[in-house]
Amino acid sequence: MSNKRHPQLGTLRRRSISLLTALSFLVLAVTGVIAFILPFSIGIIGLHALMGFLFIGLIILHASNNRRPLMSYLHSGALWATLAVTGMLTLLFWWQPAPVKAVLGWSGNLGPAMERFEMRDGDMVFGYGPSPAYKMRLTVKTGPSFAASPPPTVAIWLENQGGFHIKTLLEPADADRVPYWKFKHDGWQQARREADELGEIDAVSSPTPNGSFDPADYILPAATKDATPYSLLLEINQVGDQQASLVHAVEIDNALPRTFQLLELRGYPKREADDANGKQRWGLYYIDESFDSALDLIDSALLTIERTE
Repeated sequence: MSNKRHPQLGTLRRRSISLLTALSFLVLAVTGVIAFILPFSIGIIGLHALMGFLFIGLIILHASNNRRPLMSYLHSGALWATLAVTGMLTLLFWWQPAPVKAVLGWSGNLGPAMERFEMRDGDMVFGYGPSPAYKMRLTVKTGPSFAASPPPTVAIWLENQGGFHIKTLLEPADADRVPYWKFKHDGWQQARREADELGEIDAVSSPTPNGSFDPADYILPAATKDATPYSLLLEINQVGDQQASLVHAVEIDNALPRTFQLLELRGYPKREADDANGKQRWGLYYIDESFDSALDLIDSALLTIERTE
């Protein structure tokens, strides 16, 4: 049955497609604004992306229903002007000069994770934003022994003053190559299991000095007077290098905030004699003359913390 014989059906189809196109555009607009304002949500991003595919199909149907008026636009002088404007805006938003980045900085959407890690030939950059008011950035300038392919094994984590692991920020690809992190992380997992079994998880999650499993108690204390210093540690081991991994660290004190801090080399991990209960013990030892290339993996490591009210 053709639309020519039943014009009402053709009109109904065109109206339906136009309305669906308009409504899907409305959903795209609303979810786009929500995604810009609020923190990352896989539900909002998924809805926005899938509705975008539907919108493409509706646009194709809409263009098919309106071929004649759309074809007339191709002979209009406005065509080239609109193409030029669209092209310039596309390049501008892709290039992202300072004003555009400033606008993007207003967004509450920090991506699908608070942790972001990028490794290049000249440096490694790690970002951690547990809150819009508290953003960490660790910039590691690499040395002459660093090789991006294959990349070194890197672990980044937080410890309290008691030396207990409280949060892994960057989990290593090969835990065996960073044994100090593995020892601390395994101990943390064991403590969590024991606390769960005893039903004491609420007690150890309170903001008491060195007794909490919640990193927020250290990173984002409710008040400055409750702030307890903690440490950020980085362990690195170049793939193919037979030397031990090296551990760099810095102490962070929110009661005495500092924007820029350099990590210091703490030493290399070495397993010690097990304790009386048969549990592993590891310590950090001073670098000796057996180390050469491992010392040139990192030139410097700068931690930047942006704190806002």
